[in-house]
Amino acid sequence: MLLTTGQAAEELGCAVTTFRRLVQAGLLPGLSRRGVRVMIPLTAVQSLSARHHAALDRIEAKEIAVVRVNAAQRVGEPDRAWIGFATSLTPDDMIKALRGWWRCDAASVAAGGVLPVTLSGYVVAVLTGLERWETNNQGRHAFPDARLAGYITDLAAPQLVITSPVDADQRLAKLLLGARLTSHSGGAIAYVPTNTTG
Repeated sequence: MLLTTGQAAEELGCAVTTFRRLVQAGLLPGLSRRGVRVMIPLTAVQSLSARHHAALDRIEAKEIAVVRVNAAQRVGEPDRAWIGFATSLTPDDMIKALRGWWRCDAASVAAGGVLPVTLSGYVVAVLTGLERWETNNQGRHAFPDARLAGYITDLAAPQLVITSPVDADQRLAKLLLGARLTSHSGGAIAYVPTNTTG
């Protein structure tokens, strides 16, 4: 059975524009078209609906930052060709597209030790190596040493690509990738408590 993007969004309890970001980012293989309509297999939507929430209580920091992105868009910036996330980006383009420039409390981002990247409420990439940051003349911050621990190529299945050789990075990527992670903020960066006691 196939659903339209509107029906899929209704099943998931989200806005159609929110669901379309997953389609635009290439996270849902197996799509088909009926005229101008994109059709999504019901099984893929059911898989997204049943996805567990990120096990943040297994992260040592009391709070982590979450960067909320859109589907990748081309930009004419000297240090990167894209901003946002898409499965079609190379890991090199992806890290450049995701590691800044944001309005944020850079010290808080660094203190969390991990930066989950969410698209429409699902973790699609994980960044680590956030100890050093730069600030531009607009007060935005970037993390030039950030490492791409891993990313998702298929959110419905889900299919993970682990890109860091560091054991701790791999553990965080496996813990977070593909999970739901709800965050609320007026900007790209949100801060989420992990409910770690102590």
